[in-house]
Amino acid sequence: MKNDDHIVIYISKETTDNVCEECRKEDESVKQNLIMYSYKICNSCNLSKTIFPL
Repeated sequence: MKNDDHIVIYISKETTDNVCEECRKEDESVKQNLIMYSYKICNSCNLSKTIFPL
């Protein structure tokens, strides 16, 4: 492969969407929690997992 120097990786915005993995609702806090804690859950699911860690 001659053109290995010209490989471009496209990162789409869909990888950081605002949909919670637990409740499947869209919320702005999902992106914030992804950046801070590395999981895609909203603040209400985060609170419920903190109180009831089952």
